[in-house]
Amino acid sequence: MELSATPLAGVMVITPARHGDARGFFSESWSAARMARAGLDLNFVQDNHSLSHQAGTVRGLHFQRPPAAQAKLVRCGRGALFDVAVDIRKGSPTYGRWTGTELSFDNGRQMLIPEGFLHGFMTLRPNTEIIYKCTEHYAPEHEGAVRFDDPDIGIDWPQAAAGPVLSDKDLSATAFAALDSPFSIGGAQ
Repeated sequence: MELSATPLAGVMVITPARHGDARGFFSESWSAARMARAGLDLNFVQDNHSLSHQAGTVRGLHFQRPPAAQAKLVRCGRGALFDVAVDIRKGSPTYGRWTGTELSFDNGRQMLIPEGFLHGFMTLRPNTEIIYKCTEHYAPEHEGAVRFDDPDIGIDWPQAAAGPVLSDKDLSATAFAALDSPFSIGGAQ
């Protein structure tokens, strides 16, 4: 398993080894023991699986406030997506900066997004499946969202042929400048 740092402290790209033969491959996508040896002690309590029919579908930028803040481990079960994390920890030298990487069935990469970050993705192929683990259960009363195309963040999203496909909730998300982040470098405020 390969662990790669990103420009945002705590956000990592994890690429599990694939062991293949004529039948296909086997990959251990998560191992608590292996991650603990690498200094990542995460207690995942929920797995989510979503399907986006159209390429260019955007979900995010989402987060959950404490006490239901979530870390996520995101991977692609089919197709491809551009996965993004944005630092919203007050006092962080990278506050408001983003990092993104392509996750696909073919490359097997995963992105680990700790608490204190917005998360979102854009699908790059039709019928893309996203599978992710969370350290807290979904709590709608604690969720928040920031517009995916906010110019103050300036994410360089891939161009979708038909333009982005968004939910009404994501279309009405707040501007980044209006966000009163509940996170700080020392933890939740």
